[in-house]
Amino acid sequence: MAIQEYVDVAAIRGDLGGVVRLEGDGVAVDDPGGLRDGLIDRLAWTAVFGDGETREASRWLIRTIAPAVGAFPASIHDLYMAAGRRDYANVTTPAINVRGMSYDMSRNVFQAMAATGAKQVIFELARSEMGYTDQRPAEYASVVLAAAIREGYQGPVFIQGDHYQANAMAYAADPESEIAAVRDLAIEAIRAGYGNIDVDASTLVNLDRGSLREQQRDNYERTAALTRAIREVEPEGITISVGGEIGEVGKTNSTVEELDAFMAGYLDELRRHSEDAGRELAGISKISVQTGTSHGGVVLPDGSIADVSVDFETLGELSKVSKDRYGMGGAVQHGASTLPEAAFGRFADADAVEVHLATGFQNIIYDHAAFPDELRHRIHAWLAEHRASERKPGMTDAQFEYTTRKRGFGPFKREFWELPQESKDAIGEDLRERFALIMNTLNVAGNAGLVDRHVTRVDVPVEAPASVR
Repeated sequence: MAIQEYVDVAAIRGDLGGVVRLEGDGVAVDDPGGLRDGLIDRLAWTAVFGDGETREASRWLIRTIAPAVGAFPASIHDLYMAAGRRDYANVTTPAINVRGMSYDMSRNVFQAMAATGAKQVIFELARSEMGYTDQRPAEYASVVLAAAIREGYQGPVFIQGDHYQANAMAYAADPESEIAAVRDLAIEAIRAGYGNIDVDASTLVNLDRGSLREQQRDNYERTAALTRAIREVEPEGITISVGGEIGEVGKTNSTVEELDAFMAGYLDELRRHSEDAGRELAGISKISVQTGTSHGGVVLPDGSIADVSVDFETLGELSKVSKDRYGMGGAVQHGASTLPEAAFGRFADADAVEVHLATGFQNIIYDHAAFPDELRHRIHAWLAEHRASERKPGMTDAQFEYTTRKRGFGPFKREFWELPQESKDAIGEDLRERFALIMNTLNVAGNAGLVDRHVTRVDVPVEAPASVR
């Protein structure tokens, strides 16, 4: 039977008795076992599917209970600065985009972390994914933290806004409004508990301009301004990890010259913003680059994925320059989850600081033998009716279904959460196996001590909603 959300706050209060005590704007957990035995499941469901006061109360409780039991939202900035100082090397953070069956999938990630002794894992969601998965930051953070509580995880929980990207067409029509939208989303995410924001203004690079610096001008100016906006709202004691980007994924490979042009302009702009703010503003901790991949991979007519050739030499060179010349954690690789297993170890060999992974996990869910055929057919029928405009000339049915099925996570969100338990168990087993393999090959397995040394716990107070008070 599917877990059901709470219908009112009184029911939540009733279940807290003997398990969680309310103490002003905080909580005390008297029975961790009782918390994990049903209560946190219902709070997670209510944080997603509840209405009004019940949803607000559940999200606040999750956000407050998590640090009370040792799972605290955190920034990865200081750990990446340690990589920039060469305190450690050849460790690449997996950044996992959780699109569907989000509570169960997040639990699978934490289970794999426990099995491998890893803490250096990021949970992320892109600006574009928020729309088609129907997950705003407050919901996403609640689900991830609830999964950490459910699995008894203790340590920093890195939640990231991925590809907070400026839309080139929207920017051309109204630059200030588009940048304001990115800024407001970053602020919303930070207030929800995100400690990490990836700004992507690489879409604004203008190759028609003469010099590399002029080509990158809109990118570095807007990235610097957004960095300042983030610094102005980050919680006291926390330096939000901010990422920049110089090469749009799926386009031409990035070069060291482009990196230098971007950073020269960015650092000049950041100094100007620092002078205006009256204090030194911390800069970006990493830089995303293009080295041959594309989001989701290239789909062949039969629906399979074409082989991808990542330029690991370029990735390694860009990561080295970003560390040695600019003190950043290193270069970030996007669009890599559909690569063969043997490729993942090469990211650590190239000393990339982070790799973003999404579609490969989506494929495990959709293509799994335990995924209900009836639901799969309903999703495909919905896509054929509602996303027909995305069918390009000459596209086969298999290509159309593969490229659009990510858009089924939002309209069918509840169905994903209510999958039969036997389906969840079978899919979860394969997800955990893949997560563990990635954690091992990226060298984050067994490095909990490294994370604990460099990531300082800072508890951010969150005011209790009136319904809970």
